[in-house]
Amino acid sequence: MHRGPCGSWLASDEAISITQKIRSLSMLTKLLFLLSLTTAAQASEPVVLVTENFPPYNMSSDGKSFAREPEIQGIAADLVREMFRRADVPYSMTLRFPWTRVYQQAKDTPNHGVFVLAREPDREHLFKWVGPLGPDDWVLLARAGSTLQLDSLEQAKGLRVGAYKGDAIAESLQKSGLKPVLVLRDQDNAKKLSTGEIDLWATGDPAGRYLARQIGMTAFKTVLRFNGTQLYLALNKSVPDELVKKLQDNLDQMREDGFVDATFARYL
Repeated sequence: MHRGPCGSWLASDEAISITQKIRSLSMLTKLLFLLSLTTAAQASEPVVLVTENFPPYNMSSDGKSFAREPEIQGIAADLVREMFRRADVPYSMTLRFPWTRVYQQAKDTPNHGVFVLAREPDREHLFKWVGPLGPDDWVLLARAGSTLQLDSLEQAKGLRVGAYKGDAIAESLQKSGLKPVLVLRDQDNAKKLSTGEIDLWATGDPAGRYLARQIGMTAFKTVLRFNGTQLYLALNKSVPDELVKKLQDNLDQMREDGFVDATFARYL
């Protein structure tokens, strides 16, 4: 059948369009295949968990600033370990120092997680969260013989308040206009309070009580309870949502069957 020039051009355009669609579909299929391979590889890779010495939630068995499994103990360490075991998710666990390095590593590195971390509004979008693993009430402690009496943080201005560098408590104090004396290990504040180097120790409860007992310090009192938060396992944003849900579901089950309460009872 004879076709004029216009018909020839139309047939040619249709052929080109069909060819382009086939190529686009082929490229899309390849991309989806590569994405599936990447997701599968990520799912099979162990989640890299990092933590710090923050008793009684996480700590090394020998008190040193570096440890790997199984030398990492504590309430949160035991809960996280059981959570991953029940979910059948491979992981590695390392305790490091200082906290600022541990935090940045988990935030910036794919397939990483950090515990325990206070779930604060300014951190909400930085991680995917599993928890809570336990409470962390914020208190100001003084020596037992101190005459200090406080009704608000405002009244602590001008006093020497010890806090832990990089911790949510220290950040909160700074936002409130205080200038805390910062240390790299919270247990150092317990010693400084006992020797009179600081007037007040801003710490968490039960963490502060546990740390004080480790150095034989029981003569202190709470002069202000100014906040409270919950502590979580914080996972890098790259961790798949399905995995996060799987871990959360197992933690919820551990709470229901009594495992969480039994773990707290072993340490407190």
